[in-house]
Amino acid sequence: MTIFGIDYAWSHPSVSAMRSAGVKFVCRYLSHDASKNLDRAEADRLSDAGIWMVVVWETTAKRALSGKAGGADDAREAARQAKACGMPEDRPIYFAVDWDATPGQQDDINAYLDGAASVIGRDRVGLYGGYYPVKRALDAGKARWAWQTYAWSGGQWVGRAQIQQYRNGVQVGGADCDYDRAMEADYGQWRVGVTGGDDMPLSQEDIEKVAAETVKELLHARYNRRGHTVGLALETARDGIVELLTRTPDVDDDAIAAAALAGLTPEKIAAAIPEEAADQVAAALAARRSAAE
Repeated sequence: MTIFGIDYAWSHPSVSAMRSAGVKFVCRYLSHDASKNLDRAEADRLSDAGIWMVVVWETTAKRALSGKAGGADDAREAARQAKACGMPEDRPIYFAVDWDATPGQQDDINAYLDGAASVIGRDRVGLYGGYYPVKRALDAGKARWAWQTYAWSGGQWVGRAQIQQYRNGVQVGGADCDYDRAMEADYGQWRVGVTGGDDMPLSQEDIEKVAAETVKELLHARYNRRGHTVGLALETARDGIVELLTRTPDVDDDAIAAAALAGLTPEKIAAAIPEEAADQVAAALAARRSAAE
């Protein structure tokens, strides 16, 4: 399963446009150009909307040729900006290699990554680039994280890259963006003060809204079909809850389902589904709650 995201610089889509497009995360810039950078206000808006963030440092395309000293300088400034945006200090920073880097340039790139690692730690060092510099850096152990673009890649993908940028020059809500997809559950994502791998408490409002809508849609579509049972409906609803409540990819799916079933009252779920099925669903939910206790 992949996770859909976008990246953008100066042209910002609205939160509502991103949610309508199904965007789950955004890749945002840190640099010396404040006009394209992520700032705290934007980070707060995205976090409030449930959209994850990752950050990439890029000033000039070939800055990564500046060696170890350049990498250390950039990592210090990138870490400062990221902290100001509310990024937890254990999350990675991707550093851009935004050109078709040759094998002969890899030593300088690796030295740049060494410099970054000397400031933020190797476990937080990521690399953005095409297939070859990404593969070479990962092979050499110079980066822990990788965001690969399809550019300069000849249709090849590095299987270890956590993020793929697979299409450029698209519009989301009238803003210029690129399409990305996360290939792993943990791709360096965060929200303000929250690490993507943390077990985050589910709000009762979220549980009730998503679970009720899932069960309502399910029963409208399937209630009168041959062989349908409320038990099957509840199992399918559980799967929907687990899929939709993706606050964090590392959370225990069974714990989410148990929380959802425990938190929903029969009255609330009955109000959200067809009247003819309400009593059966309420009874089934009550039975599950009793069994859980």
